[in-house]
Amino acid sequence: MEHVEAVVIGGGQSGLASADALVRAGLKPVVLEASDRAAGSWPHYYDSLTLFSPSRFSALPGVPFGGDPDRYPHRDEVVAYLTRYADRLSADIRTGQRVAAVRAEGGGFIVELECGTLLSARAVVAASGSFGRPHRPDLPGLETFAGQVLHAADYRSPAPFAGQRVVVVGAGNSAVQIAAELARESRTTLATRAPVKFARQHLLGKDLHFWLTRTGLDTAPLGRLLRTPPAQPVLDDGRYRAALAAGSPDRRPMFQRLDGDEVTWADGATERLDALILATGYRPDLPYLAGLGGALDTSGRPRHRDGASPAHPGLALVGLEWQRSLSSNSLRGVGRDSERAARRLAAYLARA
Repeated sequence: MEHVEAVVIGGGQSGLASADALVRAGLKPVVLEASDRAAGSWPHYYDSLTLFSPSRFSALPGVPFGGDPDRYPHRDEVVAYLTRYADRLSADIRTGQRVAAVRAEGGGFIVELECGTLLSARAVVAASGSFGRPHRPDLPGLETFAGQVLHAADYRSPAPFAGQRVVVVGAGNSAVQIAAELARESRTTLATRAPVKFARQHLLGKDLHFWLTRTGLDTAPLGRLLRTPPAQPVLDDGRYRAALAAGSPDRRPMFQRLDGDEVTWADGATERLDALILATGYRPDLPYLAGLGGALDTSGRPRHRDGASPAHPGLALVGLEWQRSLSSNSLRGVGRDSERAARRLAAYLARA
């Protein structure tokens, strides 16, 4: 058994920020990343994805993005940035290491990898994000639908859907972006339970994130007050609102059911459907904590307060949606939450 001071599970934005914060707190973390490189889920997002925040508001602690601070970086720029960030870290980053389970033992933890390797750690940071656990809602007829069904996590580009009849389910940023680019290649409908809510990308000549930062709304500790996080509006510079207004894609209320390769709409109309894309979000991907008593609730969601586990003082969580604030699961916010987690773990280990 290998004995280490702290294990960070996940080598994406949350894990890298956590490792950096732990090093600055005087600890020696080992980062375990399941994929072959320390960039998290970013290499797997759809081809056209760009950040919703300018690069000046999208950097992890200590390393600016570089280039024009007002540009909106593309997916591949984010991957390159995270790779640079990982390369400069004074931490032991191990790729191709998927964690199977974490269990409590002797006041610390045993971290078991799928390959059978065991690590003994005094502290653990769960920073594996949510991309590995896409949410598939219970839609009538979904399990027997004869057409193609995929989640936004598996979508890459509109090319494979050229000329097809496609429905995208969801009302968030990804749903609207995917539906709008699909509509250029196929006949696409955006199906939502309520009208899409938009937020202006720019106010008084400044990006919205400038105002969120200036007013403190981006960092306000609202997460602890929310039983159900609110749906965030679609950030728009005008193009997506215009696309929906022009019917490309068209927006319809959620369908009644799927049957074979057909969809029945709320007004009773039925038509053949080639593909269904679920842009319906994600859930925390923490299966390795299932055997750690009190770490998760009965639905598999983490029990925490501002990222601190009430059951295990040596366990921290970073990168959860609304963990503490609006920005907790974003590039611009994980650094702040990582800093808090690292200080808390360092203080705990000093007392233990």
